[in-house]
Amino acid sequence: MRASPWLMHPAAKPLVFAAALLPFAWLLYGVLTNNLGANPAEYLIRATGDWTLRFLCLVLAVTPLRVIAGLPALARFRRMLGLFMYFYAALHFLSYAGFDMSFALDDIAKDIAKRPFILVGFSAFVLLTPLAATSFNRAIRALGAARWQWLHRLVYGIAGLAILHFFWMRAGKHNFAEVAVYGAILALLLGWRAWRALGRLMDTPGAAGIKPVRR
Repeated sequence: MRASPWLMHPAAKPLVFAAALLPFAWLLYGVLTNNLGANPAEYLIRATGDWTLRFLCLVLAVTPLRVIAGLPALARFRRMLGLFMYFYAALHFLSYAGFDMSFALDDIAKDIAKRPFILVGFSAFVLLTPLAATSFNRAIRALGAARWQWLHRLVYGIAGLAILHFFWMRAGKHNFAEVAVYGAILALLLGWRAWRALGRLMDTPGAAGIKPVRR
């Protein structure tokens, strides 16, 4: 199917870039105008975490939408969305490290080791870092396409860690409504990939004990 003209338009990427910056602009405006509620630090930590999860869902939605809707041009936005996911994840960690821990490295290390939900979230951030660092063409050439693809499949494990981090964070207040929504979206997106992978496996000659016919 031919790509939609608007996806290939030169203005498409700048528009997506500007849209992805809007949450940051809104948060910055809230900081400058002192309009983030009674606890601005908590608001920033939670808001940046929420936007990280939203961009994670967007990144994982690109391939299913591209395949199901027949829009291969969507792939050109995946790298940008992935980098914005890392951007908001970095803001999330910096908000925690700065507002909660005053950038005291010893205290941060002790807190990560002591609280499982922070350990899980920090682990997701650490795993996400090499993905962001290799999101450019030179890295693909240096690693080779196969190794690069295997490295970037870490995003599936990161999705699991992210939703576990969110679940444990909300467990203290027994508020699981949003966790269920994000969990369902991620389960659907990852389940679609598992279903496709199983389908490819079953279509492979020799699968299920069937030997390919030699010609």
